[in-house]
Amino acid sequence: MPRTALCSQLGVEHPILSVGFGAGAGPELVAAVSNAGGLGVLGVSTLPPDEIRARVHRTRELTDRPFGANVILAGLEHPQAAPLVEERIATCIEERVPALVFFWGDPSPFVEPAHRHGVQVLIQVGSVEEARTAAAAAVDAVIAQGAEAGGHVSSRTALSVLVPLVVDAISPTPVLASGGIADGRGLAAALALGAQGVSLGTRFVASDEAFAVGEYKRRLVASGPEDTVYGQVFDGGWPDAPHRALRNRTVEEWEAAGRPPAGERPGEGTTIGTLDERWRQREIARYASFMLTPDFAGELEHAPMWAGQSVGLVRDVKPAGEIVRELAREADEVIARLCR
Repeated sequence: MPRTALCSQLGVEHPILSVGFGAGAGPELVAAVSNAGGLGVLGVSTLPPDEIRARVHRTRELTDRPFGANVILAGLEHPQAAPLVEERIATCIEERVPALVFFWGDPSPFVEPAHRHGVQVLIQVGSVEEARTAAAAAVDAVIAQGAEAGGHVSSRTALSVLVPLVVDAISPTPVLASGGIADGRGLAAALALGAQGVSLGTRFVASDEAFAVGEYKRRLVASGPEDTVYGQVFDGGWPDAPHRALRNRTVEEWEAAGRPPAGERPGEGTTIGTLDERWRQREIARYASFMLTPDFAGELEHAPMWAGQSVGLVRDVKPAGEIVRELAREADEVIARLCR
């Protein structure tokens, strides 16, 4: 597996990142990815500062290698939520997390403080315009997210088109590819398109260490790309944010009702369960946007199971470290075969 310049920049062996998919991306997953030579990324976008510190410290107990933390910036647009987002970012910087990975917002106010404390800044984007804005803000790398991705999706462009466009637009800023990648062939293809690495979510949800409900993982293994739905069904708590998830009863009942708008959907306002996290307990309403972790007790068929189109390439649940090594080995074989 060829080392890209990004590997040296991040201090990793393989140009492979795991997505910080909310509370599902905890220290065990992050450490497993980093210990295997990739860059594991914590999901901290819903966590209070004390919990962020606890997870950063636990990660450092499990690995001495670089890792990252993902923070969603969407809340900065709302006066009540903005201080919480800023506090999460400040906590990560204070803890000297090696890399901050942002999404859905403007990273520019946080680049200089992060760099001052030795923290690298990456941001996921869905368009060339976003990529140019990020590069102008002096981020250390840009993740180009294709429309095939799971979870919240800011792109409407296929990855195979977006990556070379972004690479051409912001060179020499390193670019990573995300969306529709689940094996070494996808990694090799991303490198051929000009990316210096990849960021994978769906593949790592289906890992032993991911803090996700077992039925969610089993559904990923059993599903194909046609089983994913792109839209704004699960918009509770995060409106106007398109996303991709597995089709379930909530989606089917909404479609059967003629796809009515928010406020008129079947069962809207009803509670589907509770999320009993260490730092809080809350009721979860139907159509809510949240990560389906073992802390949830309720109706799984009404909860979002985020998944990208790469789900068709996910055929088993296995240790995250094995996933990293397999990705690197397969990519190496593809590149060697092409060279021959």
